[in-house]
Amino acid sequence: MTTPDHESPAPQPPAPESKDRIYRSPAGIAGGVLLLAISLWLGIDALVQGEDRTPWLALASMILVIPLIVAFTVRPAVYAGEDRLRIRNPFRVIVLPWGQVAALRSGYSNEVVAESGTKFQLWAVPVSLRARKRAARKDARIERGGGTGLRLGFGGGGAAPAPDTGPVRAETDKIMDDLRELMETRGTAESAQGEVTVRWAYEIFAPVVAGAVLLVILIATG
Repeated sequence: MTTPDHESPAPQPPAPESKDRIYRSPAGIAGGVLLLAISLWLGIDALVQGEDRTPWLALASMILVIPLIVAFTVRPAVYAGEDRLRIRNPFRVIVLPWGQVAALRSGYSNEVVAESGTKFQLWAVPVSLRARKRAARKDARIERGGGTGLRLGFGGGGAAPAPDTGPVRAETDKIMDDLRELMETRGTAESAQGEVTVRWAYEIFAPVVAGAVLLVILIATG
């Protein structure tokens, strides 16, 4: 009589990969959608109602302008993962492993500095000086109030101090703080090493160049 073999343990499913944090500019996207709607409305109206060379001029203008609107408003995004920072700017896509990120700076614009010294602007995380001033004013009001607020206590009577939430920050400054935290915690990880890569957005360049060439030809032959 033979003893049955022990069953091998069931294979464990792989650990789920952490998703990238995606940062974009809601105001930029909203403005881009509005500009696209206006451009399409005017362009299609000229295509349908225009006479002589007007439809061709409208078509060339749309081929030129629409990709530029998309590039500067809808396209920009920042993807922050555990191992790398991917920046999608209007005309380039830059991938920086965290080990290659030297600093993240905030001034009149937000930018990342690679170990080589090359700077890349974060188009999707624009600096809002108005938001910074608004946050500074709110922070000053909190400080004048003693740093903590009072709220009415239920059941025990009296008032309880509200928790101190720290200084008020503008939204884009909070995003930069999150990116700096990732840089500090993941910069030395083995999986966060590698080379910086830059890819040009030919999907934007191609229609822009085609539209510009067609527009120049139409104007020159008019």
